[in-house]
Amino acid sequence: MTVPARLVPLLEQFEFTRDRLVNRLRGPVVDSGNGTEVPVPPLTDDEYRWEPVPDCWSVRRKADGPGARATVLTGAGDWGRDATPAPHPVPAPFTTIAWRTSHLAEMFTLRTDHTAGGRTLTRDDFRSHGDAATAVADLERAMAGWHAMLLGLTDTDLDTIGYCSYPHGSDPEDALVDVVWWMNQELLAHGAEIALLRDLYRSRG
Repeated sequence: MTVPARLVPLLEQFEFTRDRLVNRLRGPVVDSGNGTEVPVPPLTDDEYRWEPVPDCWSVRRKADGPGARATVLTGAGDWGRDATPAPHPVPAPFTTIAWRTSHLAEMFTLRTDHTAGGRTLTRDDFRSHGDAATAVADLERAMAGWHAMLLGLTDTDLDTIGYCSYPHGSDPEDALVDVVWWMNQELLAHGAEIALLRDLYRSRG
């Protein structure tokens, strides 16, 4: 199937950003941005759950309960991500690499399901992970599913309002092309945050 022309730049942006983030998490090198390869060690469990300031939100064992200012640990399984129903805390809690990685993987998983799947998955179905290797692999799978869905879209799909029925955003009122754009912004923003946290962890005193 031919990719619609207006989807091509969004698809290329997604692929570039996805690959940089995966390389930044897995190593052994990442492109510095000017073609120079910079060595990067694989993300460790300690770094994955590192809390650089007090009262971070993170991924935690459900048996230990939620962190400060959180009221629930979302998701299925033994681990969950700190959260609370609206209204959310102000100022927003600082979030760990674990939290941000889980958040991205959940969004890609659920939005793919609510676009090209059974449209049934909820946050209660998503599993966060306590170790870095499993979390990174899960994020890669989630992004691969989203990518496969993008490759099958038509111009009509992109213009369809409510084509994505993801329940935790404005998706049911948005044209699909706007949802695709938004997910790129999520990946760009959280990918940059994760990269910065890796730099801070490496440089900590």
